[in-house]
Amino acid sequence: MKRAIAVFLSAVILFCTAGCVRRTEPNVRFRVVTSFYPLYIMALNITSGVDGVQVDNMAGQQTGCLHDYQLQSKDMKNIEQASVFVINGAGMESFMEKVTSQLPNLRVVNSSDGVTLLRDDNGEANPHIWVSITNYIKQVSNIAKGLAADDPENATAYQKNAQEYTAKLSVLRDKMHEELSTITHKDIITFHEAFPYFAEEFGLHIARVVNREPDSQPSARELAETIKMIRGSGVKAVFAEPQYPKSAANIVANESGASMYSLDPSVTGAIDKDAYLNAMENNLKVLKEALQ
Repeated sequence: MKRAIAVFLSAVILFCTAGCVRRTEPNVRFRVVTSFYPLYIMALNITSGVDGVQVDNMAGQQTGCLHDYQLQSKDMKNIEQASVFVINGAGMESFMEKVTSQLPNLRVVNSSDGVTLLRDDNGEANPHIWVSITNYIKQVSNIAKGLAADDPENATAYQKNAQEYTAKLSVLRDKMHEELSTITHKDIITFHEAFPYFAEEFGLHIARVVNREPDSQPSARELAETIKMIRGSGVKAVFAEPQYPKSAANIVANESGASMYSLDPSVTGAIDKDAYLNAMENNLKVLKEALQ
């Protein structure tokens, strides 16, 4: 019985971490709410060890990217209780007009400020900026500055934490550049528009994005065209994402002769300050295996 109760309580804690409106603790005087997972990991690092600061994540762990995310009443309550709301920006949070119209005094930190955006053929910005470690570092800096401005008492701590985290990110980025520079096959196939910034940073070429919207399935025609293209191009690997079904990627891989691997854009994962670092380390291993 005790074991069953413990399992139940653990499940409740995990569920609430993923999306419940967490009650502000009595000793908390500054509450940071992030829009979704990658920003949550950034904020955990920046606020680490700072007394009186609570960090909560608005979107659930199962959400993935915020494409067409529909705000719920619990989300608005969560944001309303925030001292500051940290967003990705670059168009990721399509609901922000609703948020700012209902909460005109809300302090918002846009982590995409100063980031050079990639655009599609229609001129729309790709919001998946954090998948580039360089952009991720810029976002960490932006968030640290934003928190310091709104909580000057802890400004020094935020900046120190950001610098320490940035140092770790820079070491990993340099390692990835060095080890991926020897890869001879640069062409890859992806199944979501999450990796252009990553590919640009590490000299990869996305030969085709099969399915730009992760919550839909590619057509039979699109799959057939992709299979034909791979057979004639020498592309060796197709990359799915751990957050989404791999059925289409399996079909393409099986019919084209390419191998299927998984690349993680770090939109879900462990509640761990090193989660992004670990995801990128694993992406490095996957790419070396797939493309060497």
